[in-house]
Amino acid sequence: MRDLVPYILAQVIGAALSAWVLASIASGAPGFDLVSSGFLANGFDEHSPGNYTLAAALICETMMTFFLFVILGATDERAPKGFAPIAIGLCLTLIHLISIPVTNTSVNPARSTGPALFVGGWALDQLWLFWIAPIIGAIVAGLVHPWLTREKH
Repeated sequence: MRDLVPYILAQVIGAALSAWVLASIASGAPGFDLVSSGFLANGFDEHSPGNYTLAAALICETMMTFFLFVILGATDERAPKGFAPIAIGLCLTLIHLISIPVTNTSVNPARSTGPALFVGGWALDQLWLFWIAPIIGAIVAGLVHPWLTREKH
C-alpha cells in the first residue's frame, strides 16, 4: 500500500509527459488544432468516436478493464512459462478493437489523464468516468481471478 500513491503519480506524470511529446509533434503539422482534434482524449456522448452514451462508455470501460484479468492468469505461477506476452498482447488488441469506437479506449486512468490535460474543457469534465470505470473493472478482476483459479478439492 505504501507504493500505491507514488505508483499512481508516476503513471500520471508519465502519461502527461507522453501527451506533451505527442502534442509537440502533432502541433508541427500545418493547421493542426489540439483542442478541436480531441487529441485522442477519451469521451462519451458527442465526444465518443461512435457517439456512444455515458452508460455504454461506463459498461465498456469497466468490462474492458475487467478483461485484463488475462494478465493475472497469464502471469500466474501455474501458467505455462513464456506465453504471457502472447496472451496479453492478443487480449489488449481485442480490447482496443472493441473499445476504440466507443471511448477511444482508456482501461488506464493515467492514459486518459494525459490527453485530457491538453484538450481541457469537455475532456476534463468527462475524465471522472475514465478513472471510475477502470478502477471498478480492476477491482472486480482482482476478486474474480482468485475465485476462478482456486484449487478444487
